[in-house]
Amino acid sequence: MSDENLRETVERVGAGFDLGEYEIEAYLTVLRHGELTASDVADRTDIPQPRVYDTVRSLSDRGLVELRESRPMKVAAIDPEEAFADLRSEFAAMVAALEDEYTTPTRETEAVSLVKSRSTILRYFGDVIDDAEFELVASLTPGLLERFADDLAAARDRGVSVDLVVTPASDAPDGEDFDYGRVAHTVRGRRGITTPVIAVADGQYSVYATQGAVRDDPEKYGVIFNRSALGFLVSGFFGTVVWSTASELLHETDAAAVDLPRSYASIRRCVKDIQAVEDTVYATVRGRDVLSGEPRTDRGEVVETRFVETEQVATIVLDTGGGRVEVGGRVAAYEDVEAHEITIGRDGPPEA
Repeated sequence: MSDENLRETVERVGAGFDLGEYEIEAYLTVLRHGELTASDVADRTDIPQPRVYDTVRSLSDRGLVELRESRPMKVAAIDPEEAFADLRSEFAAMVAALEDEYTTPTRETEAVSLVKSRSTILRYFGDVIDDAEFELVASLTPGLLERFADDLAAARDRGVSVDLVVTPASDAPDGEDFDYGRVAHTVRGRRGITTPVIAVADGQYSVYATQGAVRDDPEKYGVIFNRSALGFLVSGFFGTVVWSTASELLHETDAAAVDLPRSYASIRRCVKDIQAVEDTVYATVRGRDVLSGEPRTDRGEVVETRFVETEQVATIVLDTGGGRVEVGGRVAAYEDVEAHEITIGRDGPPEA
């Protein structure tokens, strides 16, 4: 399709969908009743009587309704399959032509991106969920839970460990009506609309937004963290502030049933699963030395775990064969290692 034809097609499709408030209201009303007089349309809608005739004639010009010049004039709905046939074929052709013109943008390299568009924020939520390789934590409204249910289920199916908070808890779907186990391993409810919406993939790629931002509030915003050095801030905030205060348990998968080997970005989740496994557990830890800051990898048998009920402190102790190594989470201070990725298995230290 030439540039000129493509431009004309885009304009034509845009015009076809460019219905005003009165036109939408009148069209849906006629569609539901099949046939109405113009006065009937006015009576069943908020369209002022003087505007009804112009409104239905506009719908007729677009091929959405048929005007029958009787007394009184009647407005008859046209089968949408017929009314939108040409527009649908033009739309399909337009999408195909636009796809040919599309150049996939590279992922932004900035450490932090600030976005205000609701559609952009939601696109990043979907991207973070799809990007998760082994661990995903998220705080979602019930509406976002429904929107991303299939994406969350796909992440869980590919072996990603999923912890989910639904907020506000009072609006969360009933467990009899919604299969929480399909979308997450553990689901909690948290009260209040002050809880932000969050998604973090593997402790790194993350999105943070207010609930107002996903309701299209123009004064709100979302923040995208593209690097682990900053993305862990959102993960840490989720673990210490959001997750630890989400008191209503909506679903929990038996940790003993979790398949191993499994990788974790959150030491909190890792320790809970280790404590539920009766067999000997081994771990491979990628992280950095707390004192020198140098990258290091430690492997060995897990000989001890420490876990505070508030879930704000968690530690793993490894016997590496050359001594005991204490492993903590992000910004660890008391342990030997700050863990960035922990992989646990049953038969020996697994490959990270």
